Amino acid sequence: MQTYNLLQQIDSPADLRRLTVKQLPELCDELRHFIIEQLSSHPGHLASSLGTVELTVALHYVFNTPNDRLVWDVGHQAYGHKILTGRREQFHTNRQMGGLRPFPFPTESPYDTFACGHASNSISAALGMATAVGNSRKVVAVIGDGAMSGGLAYEGLNNVSETPNNLLIILNDNNMSIDPAVGGFKHYLQDLHTSSAYNGLRYRIAKALTDHGFLNDERRTRILRFNNSVKSFLLGQQNIFEGMNIRYFGPNDGHDVMQLVRTLQRIKDMKGPKLLHIRTVKGKGYSEAEKDPTTWHAPGLFNPDTGEVKKAQAKGVKFQQVFGHTLLELAQSNPDIVGITPAMPTGCSMNIMMKAMPERCFDVGIAEGHAVTFAAGLAREGKRPFCNIYSSFAQRAYDNIIHDTALQHLPVTLCLDRAGLVGEDGATHHGAFDLAALRPIPHITIAAPMDEAELRNLMFTAQSGNHGTFVIRYPRGGVPSDRRAPLPDWRTPMQAAPIGRGRCLRPAAEGCKVAVLSLGIMGWNIPEGPWAHYDMRFLKPLDDAIMEEVADRFTTVVTVEDGVRNGGLGSAVLEWLADHGHTPRVVRLGLPDEYVEHGSIRQLQTLTGLDPDSIESTLNELA
Repeated sequence: MQTYNLLQQIDSPADLRRLTVKQLPELCDELRHFIIEQLSSHPGHLASSLGTVELTVALHYVFNTPNDRLVWDVGHQAYGHKILTGRREQFHTNRQMGGLRPFPFPTESPYDTFACGHASNSISAALGMATAVGNSRKVVAVIGDGAMSGGLAYEGLNNVSETPNNLLIILNDNNMSIDPAVGGFKHYLQDLHTSSAYNGLRYRIAKALTDHGFLNDERRTRILRFNNSVKSFLLGQQNIFEGMNIRYFGPNDGHDVMQLVRTLQRIKDMKGPKLLHIRTVKGKGYSEAEKDPTTWHAPGLFNPDTGEVKKAQAKGVKFQQVFGHTLLELAQSNPDIVGITPAMPTGCSMNIMMKAMPERCFDVGIAEGHAVTFAAGLAREGKRPFCNIYSSFAQRAYDNIIHDTALQHLPVTLCLDRAGLVGEDGATHHGAFDLAALRPIPHITIAAPMDEAELRNLMFTAQSGNHGTFVIRYPRGGVPSDRRAPLPDWRTPMQAAPIGRGRCLRPAAEGCKVAVLSLGIMGWNIPEGPWAHYDMRFLKPLDDAIMEEVADRFTTVVTVEDGVRNGGLGSAVLEWLADHGHTPRVVRLGLPDEYVEHGSIRQLQTLTGLDPDSIESTLNELA
């Protein structure tokens, strides 16, 4: 049984700073064991936080948090941060409804300085904070887990180089995002090197010159530029960071906590922007996670002693698996099909095609906007790209969808995975806004399959002919097993789905004037009753024939969707009815005009009134 002699004494970073430097390695061991122990029975993101244990301890030891600001990028890394900042006893509630949030968030703790559910935002946010506070507090941005491949990180770096600031950027280089990191910058970081002795000597000389009044900010900038030019010439390598006038230190061992403390203490008071490059191992300290960090990114329940992952009992095929197998099947018959993913090949199952046809699949890293525009370029030259992006992350590619695909009527198929409520990852990851955001875009088709066979048919339809930008959105997992009607095998031959055509799943009983229009997976939550039930299948274009039938025959129309109510299916139905002069009562069921917290899918559906019981209660009142 693991004991936590040091960790149990720490209820805040102030307690941490009472330890001696020599005690920190022992504390790191305890913190790492605590994370493993907790996550084995309360699942979460394991490997990333194991890799940042020493960094987390060193940062809170050296900096006066929360007065000094730590801005985390990619909240997967921040479990140690939560545990050391007064949430150790509540950590078992992490990601559970009513418990700790899945990622740092300012309303949860004063130590959580900025929201960090998505990647690549820490440098920009931290620069804004550093510019606002001036010299009154230190600001540190921590970026890693592949987030440096995101375009926003480079926009931030560019501004850092030109804005007066004392920002410290920690680059946690573990060669991973969820799957292994890709791209030229990964190789650049592998080759980058700088002498720590050289940096120490340069700091001591600069400090002495400043203390004696010989060096001011203007002279420092000119000397730094000259110095970088000389070093680039001598080493035959241009350091991209120092080329942007950002002092570079590293690469350092990110698991040597005592050395990290010494380095941070040495550089924290330096004027101007600085970057400390550390190298870490994702899953550090747990052999199974080190060997397979992709699986152990978020493994679910597991036995901490044996490393056995306790896989949930299979409940049918997942939409993700159907996508992966169908994409390969389509690619085998259509040589123009290519696959694109922004760092999610395993999660979305594009790894199936990658294994069979690596030359026709592209993992572009955490770069959703680029993924879409890259797909548009491929389509412009005759390819048929399937670009798979998680719905919440596709928000960052909105302009690319409008300007680079839809405007040019290019045949790009966007498969938006994890649409709707995603569960324990919470507000930053719910695919709540895709329907409302994409519906106003001209020349775009938006579809949502109700079952696995429908996903196959829609994918087949998307690559048949030129329908322009074709969006298919579907949830994480599969059809709910407790509400599954008899379905055809998902591997049945594919057939084209008529664009803009839904289907009547159940006609109304005689005398009933209520019709239910559902979209996608929500169709399974509509209980049987006297009301009619239509699966719309397409949000855009709406099925005119169904709408005419509903408007003529029913006095009450209920729309059900797992996106925000404002702007989605319900709004589309209201607009159609108004445009065609019909005035039935319309009741819209969907996600509210607020951010939905974290919890299980069933808990969140109940919370938002989208579970079968809540829907049945609403329908009974209306019928």
